[in-house]
Amino acid sequence: MEGILALIIPAISGMVGGGVAGGMLKQAAMGMLPKLLAGGVGGLAGGTALGSLIGGAAGAATGDAGAAVGGFDLGGLLGQAGGGAVGGGALTGIAGMLLGNKGGDAE
Repeated sequence: MEGILALIIPAISGMVGGGVAGGMLKQAAMGMLPKLLAGGVGGLAGGTALGSLIGGAAGAATGDAGAAVGGFDLGGLLGQAGGGAVGGGALTGIAGMLLGNKGGDAE
């Protein structure tokens, strides 16, 4: 179960981050599906790359780096969600700059 959550949490938070970044940036004027796809892929990459850094820092700040709540590492999950949102927003912004309004259903 924890292995699946390690993929689902960053992907969903990346989609949210991609939607927010796409809504804020004028150059990311592409359709909703490309925003969600770019956000999900960026979320997986960002959750993997930044998740351990953010999760470890959150655990160190509270003094319980290895604390588990209900069998889950809360710092790691929060790190994956934060890293996913950042990665999803970043990749959506990059994709928006590269693609512009091509090939998407303009909103």
